Amino acid sequence: MTQAATFENVWKMFQEMTREDLKRWERLDLQLQENARQIKDTDQKLKAVSKLVENLGESLEDTNRQIKETSKTVENLGESLEDTNRQIKETSKSVGNLSGRWGNFVEGLVAPACETLFAQRGIPVHKVSRQMKVTLPDGRRREIDVFVENTETVALVEVKSALTVEHIREHMTRLVECKVIFPNKRIIGAVAGIAIDETADLFAMRNGLFVIVQAGDQVRLANDETFVPREW
Repeated sequence: MTQAATFENVWKMFQEMTREDLKRWERLDLQLQENARQIKDTDQKLKAVSKLVENLGESLEDTNRQIKETSKTVENLGESLEDTNRQIKETSKSVGNLSGRWGNFVEGLVAPACETLFAQRGIPVHKVSRQMKVTLPDGRRREIDVFVENTETVALVEVKSALTVEHIREHMTRLVECKVIFPNKRIIGAVAGIAIDETADLFAMRNGLFVIVQAGDQVRLANDETFVPREW
């Protein structure tokens, strides 16, 4: 009896242990399946991260390329602006030289005619000078385009290729300033222009200046016969 009971007890214990082992194996299998799933999921995440890093690398590479292209564009723009500035300077210099030559041409046309023009208005001319430079008492220097004189009168003529009202105002200031240089002479003024802005000639006449204008290949006085010049 004792041996049978012991055998039965042992058998039951063996069966119980077997069942426990099976449960442990089942749990272990479930755990292995979960681990496999997690490993698979992690692998997918790693692939996604790898792809993201790859895309990021391509994006950085593309960004670097764009930065290089932009830098090159800015560099080219700088060179273009420098070239444009150089061309502007050269053009300005050419225009300045052209204006100077054109001004000399106009002066060369006006100066020889001044003797006849002023003589027609009862003002004899003894001497005509071009680009006469004078120094004011305060040391400032002024240039008179055409200087006409006789024993009693001097006429200061401002010559412009394109005459404006502002040019006339500046010349009137010059006439006032030069009065101290010729205190014993009567000073009169004249302006001359190949092209004259609208109303500039009337402005000059109303302020007592002779106006010399182009007439074909010569010049003439635009003032009528009754005009009386202002004296400074």
